[in-house]
Amino acid sequence: MMHYLPGPAETRGLSTEALRGAFLVDGLFVPGRVVMRFIDLDRVVVGGVVPLGAPLRLTAPPEMAADSFAERREIGVLNVGGPGAVSVGGERYALGTRDGLYIGRGSGDPGFESVDPADPARFYLVSYPAHASYPTTYLAHADADATELGTAEQANRRVLRKYFHPDGIQTAQLVMGVTELMPGSVWNTMPAHTHARRTEVYLYFAVPDDAVVFHMLGQPGETRHLVMRDGQVALSPGWSVHSGCGTRAYSFCWAMGGENQAFADMQGVAMGDLR
Repeated sequence: MMHYLPGPAETRGLSTEALRGAFLVDGLFVPGRVVMRFIDLDRVVVGGVVPLGAPLRLTAPPEMAADSFAERREIGVLNVGGPGAVSVGGERYALGTRDGLYIGRGSGDPGFESVDPADPARFYLVSYPAHASYPTTYLAHADADATELGTAEQANRRVLRKYFHPDGIQTAQLVMGVTELMPGSVWNTMPAHTHARRTEVYLYFAVPDDAVVFHMLGQPGETRHLVMRDGQVALSPGWSVHSGCGTRAYSFCWAMGGENQAFADMQGVAMGDLR
């Protein structure tokens, strides 16, 4: 079933529950299952895979009209759980916590497993349609292109790590990475911006049980918020700002798809223009 998002005019009048139903994706990480959500946001698919004793395989549902999930798609994988492995085209890739794997178009149905069912891997998946095929490539968390941003005075010291992007692991349209907040810092992506030519999805993870993140969305002059918890995804159309503030430090995986892959292609919003 396709998940459709409201436009900016509809969003202004939504109740809290309607806003959460439209822009928040929950329940991706179910032990022993593959969970996929198809979203009408540049045709993105987000999912979670939590293998226990037996490996799990990602297959194409009938609605895709494809012989395999990756027949016409590329997939970004991030492990936010215990050690695991992903098998693609006869190759097995070991993924530790926060390691990534890019799976190219035409790679068949990948398989997922956990090293220890008592500490299972939690594989987060982001998939976009792909117009070209690129090789499946593993990236360790420590090897990602890392940039330190922010200041302690602004409570936004953070490390932005690019996993799949034009200057690194090549993709058809997916751009994906991880931002990690430093202890004592809580703000991300502020000052805010929009992406007129791309859409974005945020997976919030490493959010402590006693903490939440307030994710900001909406047009700059009509902002709304979602209260996010660990393992939840926020959807961001091209017209919406996307930033967040937590009650404690946290991490999030950002992924984008659309017309281009230019990381700096964004429309900045002055602090005085936010409402």
